[in-house]
Amino acid sequence: MIKYYRTQRGITQAELAKGICSVPHLSKIENNSKEANAETISLLLDRLNVNLEEMEEQEEYIQVLLGDLGEKINYYLIDKIDETYRKLQEIEHIIPFSKHIYTFELYKYRYLLFKGYLAEAEKQKDLLFKQRINFSQHEEYLYNYFNAVFLIMKGQYKAADEILDTLNVNSSNYSSSAEFFYHRSLVKGSLEQSGHAIHFGKMALQLFMNEHNFFRILHTLMLLGINYTLSNIYEEAEECFRHLIRNAELLKQEKLLPQIYHNMGYLQKEKNKPREALIYFQKSLELQPINNPHYLVTLYTIGEIQFSLKEIEKAKECFQVVSSLAKELGSKKYRLLAEFYLIHLVTPEKAFKYLSSKVIPFLEETNEHYKDLTGFYKMLSDFYTEQGMYLEAVNYLNKIT
Repeated sequence: MIKYYRTQRGITQAELAKGICSVPHLSKIENNSKEANAETISLLLDRLNVNLEEMEEQEEYIQVLLGDLGEKINYYLIDKIDETYRKLQEIEHIIPFSKHIYTFELYKYRYLLFKGYLAEAEKQKDLLFKQRINFSQHEEYLYNYFNAVFLIMKGQYKAADEILDTLNVNSSNYSSSAEFFYHRSLVKGSLEQSGHAIHFGKMALQLFMNEHNFFRILHTLMLLGINYTLSNIYEEAEECFRHLIRNAELLKQEKLLPQIYHNMGYLQKEKNKPREALIYFQKSLELQPINNPHYLVTLYTIGEIQFSLKEIEKAKECFQVVSSLAKELGSKKYRLLAEFYLIHLVTPEKAFKYLSSKVIPFLEETNEHYKDLTGFYKMLSDFYTEQGMYLEAVNYLNKIT
């Protein structure tokens, strides 16, 4: 701190040390190779016009700001978090002289993740890796936990799950927050472990409710609704989505509504209520900007339902748009799927060859959702059965079981 303020003020070591201590003594103090007594420190700081009491007040201020930053992340206060981060940046030059130096760098990492700045977050992660030898036990926990969040945002769910499992065992004192359980639920759901996802989602929901954390309650209800649907627990899923629709409108969460409507549509589709499903998918589509992956998924699902209802012209129009949009967005999966249905509308036999030679190998290779694959396995099995090709039919039935 003394070296920082001396160089900032353009004072030489000789000028600062004169009448207080020798220059070699000051040099050792500045290099942290010698402990100085309180009187020497006080005289040096006085000459630099640095008030030690003010520095201690700044230390408390840093702690308050870091707590505020963490709270705004936890409460998902997107519109207010930048203000707190800006205040921390204004005093960033004194943070290295405080006991919060590593906590600040860790929360800077979390802030970058919260904002979705993954390239900057990765650089911060590398910087922290070099400093971790100095971390306290709690700072080590934060570092590992934020790394799990980083992996989640990159879609590396298995690696994130391994970290969270380890933290749950080794850091039980810290890993009982609502946010931690929310991320565990998110990861388990992404790994198609719906039972575990529901378990952790319920724990997160209860803690978020205790905190009156309304935005995070909505996010957790979404996770629970999706995983109840995947587990065929339809009544609970519908209750989650109906709560979500009411509260998202109340809290003016326009960005969340398209996702809610889409997932409610998927639930109705799973309940074999295609007409109700179409209503919700159309609502979702109307709120989404075109030329983005979510729009593509919703539009494709509408096409699938129209195909199943034998609304041929509507389905054809849908899949043509999906095919074109998938090419623009570089989505091989939806390009292949749209092409399959477009071929099927003309020549079913060619379509099933395309399905077995192009679509299914791609879906198997990329580990797509098992439910999607089983639907195509069943489709092929039925087709081969109708053709009297029973060995091929059994082959795809075996894949289902």
